[in-house]
Amino acid sequence: MEKSLTIAIDGPAASGKGTLARRIADYYHLGHLDTGLTYRAVAHMMLQKGWPLDDDAHAIEAARQVDLGNLDKHALSAHAVADAASKVAVIPEVRRILVDKQRTFAAQPGGAVLDGRDIGTVVCPEAPVKLYVTASAEVRAARRLRDIEGRGGHAGLAEILDDIRRRDERDMGRSDSPLKPAADAHLLDTSEMSIEAAFRAARAIIDGVLAGQNAS
Repeated sequence: MEKSLTIAIDGPAASGKGTLARRIADYYHLGHLDTGLTYRAVAHMMLQKGWPLDDDAHAIEAARQVDLGNLDKHALSAHAVADAASKVAVIPEVRRILVDKQRTFAAQPGGAVLDGRDIGTVVCPEAPVKLYVTASAEVRAARRLRDIEGRGGHAGLAEILDDIRRRDERDMGRSDSPLKPAADAHLLDTSEMSIEAAFRAARAIIDGVLAGQNAS
């Protein structure tokens, strides 16, 4: 690829953005960062050490120690870690530290795909491709339940739906870097889409941008 390509993918929990981001990164041979894992890494460290999740000083200390090259997705995928991450993510200094690390990742040669909740608006506002991937809360809850059951776990759909709505409220309502689509983001509602259909739609958008870059 002649020019650097940064692809910013945002969206709420269980919208399918992570799966889509991995497919896109693989297809275009780009590095991929699930920025949510960086916040989960902070939360995981705080839970392990028994630090209160609203302890700003310890959260900042944990954020400074996050290593983007050593994010254990399996360890960070626990529900308790995910829920805790959305709580530490409201701490402004934690966000600033992690955003700096994320921007460094995005600046790698050739470009990268980053997915999260503020990529197109805060982390990479100049990215040539911005996608906002969403789906109804009910669809996202059903997906999360299938994922939990697929890993041998058990959960109630109503409980998951309530949790998703609470996370949406926290993510969209925080004063620092709230979850929202960038003004120039392409909206991709996956409520009625398979991952293949979403991938084809995303490719059409990205290929259009690449065609414009190559023509300039």
